[in-house]
Amino acid sequence: QVQLVESGGGLVQAGGSLRLSCAASGDTDGSYTLGWFRRAPGKEREFVAAIARNTYASHADSVKGRFATSRDNAKNTVYLQMNSLKPEDTGVYYCAASSRFAVSAMMYDIWGQGTQVTVSS
Repeated sequence: QVQLVESGGGLVQAGGSLRLSCAASGDTDGSYTLGWFRRAPGKEREFVAAIARNTYASHADSVKGRFATSRDNAKNTVYLQMNSLKPEDTGVYYCAASSRFAVSAMMYDIWGQGTQVTVSS
């Protein structure tokens, strides 16, 4: 069983940057897709980005040009670099693993505990 642990969240002013990390441990073979999702207060969970083992990646339209996901397969770690942050980026960010490349949360069956990102105006 794979475990995911996110880190790197925090409080930042609008226009600032943060880098989230998600470390995978346990029964990993690195063949899974790793995705980032977020849940803003009072809103549904939404897709942010996903990256396959071969580093093919997809990003939500709302974050394109500002966020970038990457992965280090040797370290079993995926990153989410977030630049030009906006107050509407505030939320709990989750890392998740899927056996298939997908943007739907329903395709992900392993989830981290989440890390809080707060962007002040």
